[in-house]
Amino acid sequence: MYYVYMLRCVDDTIYTGITNDIKRRFIEHLRKDNTKKSKGAKYTLAHKAKKMEGFWECENRSSALKLECFVKKLSKYQKEKIIQNAK
Repeated sequence: MYYVYMLRCVDDTIYTGITNDIKRRFIEHLRKDNTKKSKGAKYTLAHKAKKMEGFWECENRSSALKLECFVKKLSKYQKEKIIQNAK
């Protein structure tokens, strides 16, 4: 099982990614150090993730990657609408 997730960063930007373990991945994004041990995304190391806005379950990695690609192409306004509808 894979997930597509959206994180809110401290500068109010939205990061989208995929994982097979939501809890572990969110913790990785919260790490504040920029060492080789840090497994957070390069983007969230610079923009500091603060909140999980939502996640969606996918059957496999392929479908998760397709959904992630689709979401990443959306405008910030469209991403905000998705987040609002998920709550």
